Amino acid sequence: MAATAPTVQDPDRSDASPAHSLSQLHAIAIIVGIVIGAGIFKAPSLVAGNVPSEFWLFAVWTAGGVISLIGALCYAELATAYPHAGGDYHFLTVAYGKRLALLYAWARFAVITTGSIALLAFVFGDYMSQVIALGPYSSAIWAALSIIALTWLNLTGLKGSANTQSLLTVIEVSGLILIVVAALWLALGAAPAGVAPVAEVASSAARAGKAVSLQGLGLAMVFVLLTYGGWNEAAYISAELKQRVSMVRVLVVSVLLITVLYLLVNWAYWYGLGLAGMAASPAVGAELLRAAFGPTGETILSLAVAISALTSINATMIVGARTNYALGRDWPQLRLLGVWNSERDTPSMGLMVQGGFALLLVGVSLLAGSGFAAMVEYTAPVFWLFFLLTGIALFVLRHRDGATTRPFKVPLYPLLPLIFCASCAYMLWSSLSYVSSQAVGGFNAAWIGVGVLLSGGLVLAWVARRPAVQGPG
Repeated sequence: MAATAPTVQDPDRSDASPAHSLSQLHAIAIIVGIVIGAGIFKAPSLVAGNVPSEFWLFAVWTAGGVISLIGALCYAELATAYPHAGGDYHFLTVAYGKRLALLYAWARFAVITTGSIALLAFVFGDYMSQVIALGPYSSAIWAALSIIALTWLNLTGLKGSANTQSLLTVIEVSGLILIVVAALWLALGAAPAGVAPVAEVASSAARAGKAVSLQGLGLAMVFVLLTYGGWNEAAYISAELKQRVSMVRVLVVSVLLITVLYLLVNWAYWYGLGLAGMAASPAVGAELLRAAFGPTGETILSLAVAISALTSINATMIVGARTNYALGRDWPQLRLLGVWNSERDTPSMGLMVQGGFALLLVGVSLLAGSGFAAMVEYTAPVFWLFFLLTGIALFVLRHRDGATTRPFKVPLYPLLPLIFCASCAYMLWSSLSYVSSQAVGGFNAAWIGVGVLLSGGLVLAWVARRPAVQGPG
């Protein structure tokens, strides 16, 4: 039976805006799906290489959860006071004006969101190629197919993509639980390979005299908080929740669930491989499952990582397109991005532009190979800069716009927001410190982020020739 063509509402009409159709469960699934991605299968080895002992290993992962929870409380106040599909973009607009917010939207579109989608798509392609190879360009083909399929899924409507996200998140979390089960399997002596704790004794003794390095811990936190990154994306769906105050519960439950899972998974890695084994392993999860279950374990993990990447791609697409929508609502030259399909409750043009640019990045990546660490290099400084500005926005808006109703206020204000801002400033310094010691293709990758911001200035100069319009509240 042929489907009826959807009616695309004009973005200037009042009904062409997000509906309150998202449940708390769907929102939690979206946030957990964004945060728990391929990073938890890669970052632990990089973190282990920068800490002096297992105590510091668990300390930095716990600190990551605490910082994320404090940040979530700050975002909960902003998201409940200023619910909007633009998320951070909207907060920056209200606090600093549309010009700075435009620079953020451009950086997010050109690097942070579409770059993450392309990277995750390649992770999906790499692991799916281990199961079904599609020739010499198998990874790129799988990557492109995942972007096309998930963009189409999101274009069909929010309900379908949110339900799919819930299912993928359950499968994804099950994969992490399997890693914990593998360590327990070794602990029970069910597999002969469970000798890592003995190796860990020697590893701990060798590291006992190693001094704690602020730079080392800072670099470890770069990867830890990158792996925790994504909980702030809840702000982009704040306007679509059935109840505004639900955002507090969504953020807190999501961050606590993620923290518990990350600590359990890192315990499993440490018990199965030891700290030295973690630091030396390019694929900690694969080695652990091979130790516990043999080659079959590796195949299972390949599917688990592929599903994790797919889950994160879908969730990132859901929230990323909403920045494009908010941008189109505010700037006449970008008006096309502000089209909202009210029948399917989705920012149709924002999704298509986002998917197209992500496909372009997949093509570019074939020419300039880059991996997980390189992605950190050129995204982290820009990300933490705007994260810091969003944290400061809480103080700005409390002072300047105190009359606005705030269904939720950050407890222990101003202490917790100050801790969050200080953490962001420290991570900005740490990410720049990390980038300064790395190079991709013979040049420092930090200049990529600088180039993005400069090109954003050109976009700003173009769109500022006409006055901005006021988008929906």
